[in-house]
Amino acid sequence: MKNILIIFLSLFSNSLAVAQKSEISKSKITLESVKGTYTLVAVDNILADGSRIHLYGDKPQGMLMFDSNGNYTLQIMSSGRPKFASGDKSKGTDEENRASIKGCNTHFGTYTIDDTVHTITFNITHASFPNWEGVQQKRPFTLIGNIFTYAVPSPTTGGAVTGEVVWKRVE
Repeated sequence: MKNILIIFLSLFSNSLAVAQKSEISKSKITLESVKGTYTLVAVDNILADGSRIHLYGDKPQGMLMFDSNGNYTLQIMSSGRPKFASGDKSKGTDEENRASIKGCNTHFGTYTIDDTVHTITFNITHASFPNWEGVQQKRPFTLIGNIFTYAVPSPTTGGAVTGEVVWKRVE
């Protein structure tokens, strides 16, 4: 009996997920529909074997904001980054500066949505990683309820990995 219940719940859950995805594909996703403030849920690299690397630790912090005019700002930080011993940002040691940069990813600019192929394009004006400044990054995304997820097909970490970033809209 227990096995039948598990099978039924699994089938019901899968049917619900398919229904949600098909419902999303029926409604047009626009700048207005993604507009809002989101908090970071996860930012991982997914390896070829399906295992995950938490790039910013187990409890990353972050905020993503979209407005209806096509502007965005994004911040991701590792929680628990070490403080600078001197208390002065301009006097950080090499180790303090390295930890600060490795534990931080920020950028801002404008964005566009292509609803036909479900991609978001970030037109990056400025970034904590200078190589991204002036660059366009196109990423496949889903928006299911208040959960906005996008893939990073070619993360800067390199190798055969795909990045995944998950955000939850603040209500």
